[in-house]
Amino acid sequence: MVIAIVGASGAVGQELLAVLEQRQFPVSELRLFGSERSAGKTYLFKGKEHTVRLLQHDDAFKGVDIAFTSAGASVSHAYAEDITHYGAIMIDNSSAFRMDEDVPLVVPEVNAADAFVRPRNIIANPNCTTIQMVVALQAIERLSHITRVHVSTYQAASGAGAQAMKELENQYRQVLNGEQPTVEKFAYQLAYNLIPHIDVFTDNGYTKEEMKMYNETRKIMHSDVKVSATCVRVPSLRAHSESVWVETEQPISVAQAREAFASAQGCVLMDEPDKKIYPMPLFLSGKDEVFVGRIRKDLTNENGLSFWCVSDQIRKGAALNAVQIAEVLLNHKSSI
Repeated sequence: MVIAIVGASGAVGQELLAVLEQRQFPVSELRLFGSERSAGKTYLFKGKEHTVRLLQHDDAFKGVDIAFTSAGASVSHAYAEDITHYGAIMIDNSSAFRMDEDVPLVVPEVNAADAFVRPRNIIANPNCTTIQMVVALQAIERLSHITRVHVSTYQAASGAGAQAMKELENQYRQVLNGEQPTVEKFAYQLAYNLIPHIDVFTDNGYTKEEMKMYNETRKIMHSDVKVSATCVRVPSLRAHSESVWVETEQPISVAQAREAFASAQGCVLMDEPDKKIYPMPLFLSGKDEVFVGRIRKDLTNENGLSFWCVSDQIRKGAALNAVQIAEVLLNHKSSI
């Protein structure tokens, strides 16, 4: 297949290259695109160097089967017509089209079939925090319908991009050297700190990041579930964590939940608290799955259940999910 990556030099673009190669995705030709700053850079893919082309309004996407776009919402809006004009399927990692009615929002473990109904030939990749949460929620949904979710996220620097990860590392060095830390990618110094603020605030007091979790979860799961989120940036480098409370229509035991998570596609059960075994981002960065532990019955609600989950934001939260969407399409070649 002829594959294009827009935003090839970014953290997600680089991860896309790695995931495509690791999963042996059948790439006959690879076209990389980027900004003026990135154009001309070269990257290895399957032992061959590929040069990043300047993204511009032309016919460079003619003959492309699937284009992965990860260069921000404004770029996706500006170039969607160029990308899809000749028939390429655009799998977009930005927020540009996620809530558009005629664009499917897909997490393959939850709603793979939605990828086949795409009037504009665009498929949206959900927000990273939503992706890992719905993979876990789907396991519970199969036991009993989820009516409410309360979630607090603990989001690593990786969620703000490669430069944000470098800034966090640099801040630690600067603080230890007695220097004033550089703050550019975050609202405040992140090293030795927590920031309860990701994206911009909306009129209801929630941030856009928090509202994404409400709206995207309902669209992906085709559900009336209500989601209340608090999103926090934490000084870990990579992999997001979430503390999740769910209320279901029927009570679910801890044993039932454990069995559901253990057998769910894309989930790994890591829940042996007596042995201090539970998911932590330090040990799960670079992994593909959503890891679930600390499963407990809620003490205040018979139908309530709490759990903790961790997943790599750049992989399952972005690049891997996009490639898995492409794999769904590949397995049904008539849809490409």
